[in-house]
Amino acid sequence: MLPRWAILTAAALTASTYGSALPTAAPVPDKVYNAHPALITPSLVQRYPTKTYKHRRDIIDDIRGRVDEVLSDLGDLPSYVASGVANFFQDFPVGEDVQSSLRIDDDQVSALPTNVLNLPPYGNWTDQGWNVRFHGNVYKQPNISREKLDDLANIFLIDVDIDELRPSEQDQARNLTSGIFVIQQGDVNVTLHLEPAPSAGSDGEEGGGGAVTAPGGSQNLTLPYATTDQGDFDVFLPIESNGLEAGNATQNIQRLNVYANGSDLGNATAYLVPPTGFTIISDIDDILRVTKIYQPKEGLLNSFARPFTPWMNMPFYYANWSRSIPDFHFHYLTTTPEQVTRNYMDFIFNHYPGGSFDTRPLNFSDISATLSIRRFLLDKIFQTFPQRKFILVADTSNSDVMKAYPALAHDYPNQVQCIFLRNTSATDEEDKFPYDTTGFKNLNQQTYMFFRTPDDLANLDIVGGHCLNASVQQNVTFGLQDEVLGIHGGEDAATFLGVNGWFTTAVAAAVGIWLVL
Repeated sequence: MLPRWAILTAAALTASTYGSALPTAAPVPDKVYNAHPALITPSLVQRYPTKTYKHRRDIIDDIRGRVDEVLSDLGDLPSYVASGVANFFQDFPVGEDVQSSLRIDDDQVSALPTNVLNLPPYGNWTDQGWNVRFHGNVYKQPNISREKLDDLANIFLIDVDIDELRPSEQDQARNLTSGIFVIQQGDVNVTLHLEPAPSAGSDGEEGGGGAVTAPGGSQNLTLPYATTDQGDFDVFLPIESNGLEAGNATQNIQRLNVYANGSDLGNATAYLVPPTGFTIISDIDDILRVTKIYQPKEGLLNSFARPFTPWMNMPFYYANWSRSIPDFHFHYLTTTPEQVTRNYMDFIFNHYPGGSFDTRPLNFSDISATLSIRRFLLDKIFQTFPQRKFILVADTSNSDVMKAYPALAHDYPNQVQCIFLRNTSATDEEDKFPYDTTGFKNLNQQTYMFFRTPDDLANLDIVGGHCLNASVQQNVTFGLQDEVLGIHGGEDAATFLGVNGWFTTAVAAAVGIWLVL
């Protein structure tokens, strides 16, 4: 059995086909909007539209140099690492690499339809109106033979061949694989059509989330920047009101449909979020769905071939929060690579309140974002909504979360309302990877809770800031701990690190760098 860190990269790979075809072709945009400063007061957001980095080769070389330094200190690596379980993701094929590997010429690529991954955006209110963060990726999906797809799919499976899966699982694995091997389209001008989005469920599920149909907002626009070399676009752009309610005159979250012109898959829902209120930022794996990221074989099967399954009765509590907390903004953040996020979005829409979405882009603006993409994306939304309160939800098997969430509570003390972390090692004996609770020291105990089942979240006063269920035992050591291994901080953690730390820390660092590549 592989250790948990060996699955950290592989478990991020999930997707299939998402999004419905446009009912009719959206009108050709009749106006190009010039981006102006996103004025938010107070805010740390730059006064220019976000623009992703177009040339990341220097960043790649820098990171690979760091990887080489780490690996040089490791000595002999396990065969499953040396053979490419983690290394494959360092050279995840994009653009021309995919075209070359599939032996497709330029004429064949030109004949393929253009698709757009249009991530559901959030919009904030400024003194110049609504400002929306449009982000996603433009790509073409080549036709790949079934035999070739099977060969590619087997790369992602451990101890299982695609022929051993059920027919439905084989179909999902092939669909996901075809979504991975796409050809990103750089230097493309993205045009969009916006119109009011109809209500999608009053019970907080199936795309609901407490938002209302926007009373206006229909318009056409062209993003001010062409896509990056890897097909990414990410920009805050002011939109015209055209009947929308002003953000300083309503607490309602308004929904707009966003269609990417020229793509049948490029539709999403934008959420115009007022300056004050509550926003939940939720991870997905092992908190909203069953992933078992700490079990390599199971994690891959659950991510790659099996249908996404909600974790216990978690959808009930999210729906309940959507109903009971007025105008609750849901934001889902996963560091899954862009190419494989459609299954995640489809899963959320079918089981949880609708909301905006963040994933790991192919391009990064600087080295710090590359190495800490989760924190980079978290800072972006915190700084975009400096007056909103945030509820953070994830699980202890995610080391990024265990660092980022308490750090946010220290860095934004007036914005973090609650932190809820599922303690996977307390409920699943297969989770044998320690987690670090050091960052929670000196935080108000009422503002965070480590829980075991969704029912532990019942009857909490989130709006009032009472986030701890007193009946749920915490046992927080403010150090390294793991219930399965009997590590409870102090001498237990020191003993574990003394025996295993030299290997675990170094390899985890190397794999972490591979992950962001």
